[in-house]
Amino acid sequence: MSGSDAAAASSARADAAAICAQIAAVFSAESAGRSVLVSEISAAAARGGRVFVHGVGREGLMMRALCMRLAHLGLPAHCVGDVTAPPALTGDLLLASAGPGTFSTVDAICGVARGAGARVVLLTARPEGNFPLRQADVVAHLPAQTMADDEEVAATTERQSSRAKLPMGSLYEGAMFVLFEMVVLELAGVLGQSAAQMRERHTNLE
Repeated sequence: MSGSDAAAASSARADAAAICAQIAAVFSAESAGRSVLVSEISAAAARGGRVFVHGVGREGLMMRALCMRLAHLGLPAHCVGDVTAPPALTGDLLLASAGPGTFSTVDAICGVARGAGARVVLLTARPEGNFPLRQADVVAHLPAQTMADDEEVAATTERQSSRAKLPMGSLYEGAMFVLFEMVVLELAGVLGQSAAQMRERHTNLE
């Protein structure tokens, strides 16, 4: 390995370590997000309800990843917007994400779900907002920086040192992935699902 390659590898390791450390720090803060998600999903499974997930942008991609793992756990899980998603009904569960506290489209979807009798869980970095109180039965708090926070920090030079290393304040989405993996691990134990059973449900059409 040349000197320049070694320097590049060292820089990459340092960047990766800094990003992982910031994500880990999210979970050092007091947060009930993990327990809320495990409790609500396991309760939906116990009553025979289906689980729907929804989010926009990068948050939506992380929600889709969670939906995939829920299906591997044997749960009837659906992404809002997919043409195969059935109607939400009483007993079902909607997991929605609005990191900055509110999105008009997420607000609307949550309203429809609640109107149909489904239970709504909102994952957000800003649980104090009006939106969680209006459209969610329960809030799962993930205290990570969002793009909205990034804009605020950028406008205040005194707080530059607190900015996330990830671009555009995307610490929230990175933390979502880690949170969901922990939730799935815990749910596997609660639902009595082994790693082999989960692998059997993975698609072979790829």
